[in-house]
Amino acid sequence: MKLHTLAPAKGSTHKQKRLGRGEASGKGGTSTQGNKGGQSRAGYQRKNAHEGGQMPIQRRIPKRGFKNINRVEYTVFNLGQIEQLQEKYGFTEFSNENLYINGLINRTDKVKILGNGELKTKLVFKVNAISEKAKKAIEEVGGSVEIK
Repeated sequence: MKLHTLAPAKGSTHKQKRLGRGEASGKGGTSTQGNKGGQSRAGYQRKNAHEGGQMPIQRRIPKRGFKNINRVEYTVFNLGQIEQLQEKYGFTEFSNENLYINGLINRTDKVKILGNGELKTKLVFKVNAISEKAKKAIEEVGGSVEIK
């Protein structure tokens, strides 16, 4: 066997149908596309969710609930987590900049401190929001809170 003798197995390949080559070809006229309409035209593309005039599913299904466009999303840290992060990264100031530099939040994230867990280290907090319980616990340890 040599490269120039290779050929596909007998019967595995077929002649391509030659469409649009006149009536005598047996596939003339409409070239097997049917009569008229978008699908018989060259360059036709079906729209993604088109249902042929039937009411589309996104309009049939009822909408539920309410989406508040003014909602503010916070990245939340509990006091127990902050204690662990302080040990790991050696924070003296717990701020958005420090968290971003260490890869804990994205640049535009807002940070909120919650009071779950215990804080033993005195830290300066510069965050976007804080709960009353967390603020009280931080001030008991001797830390300070600044809300941006």
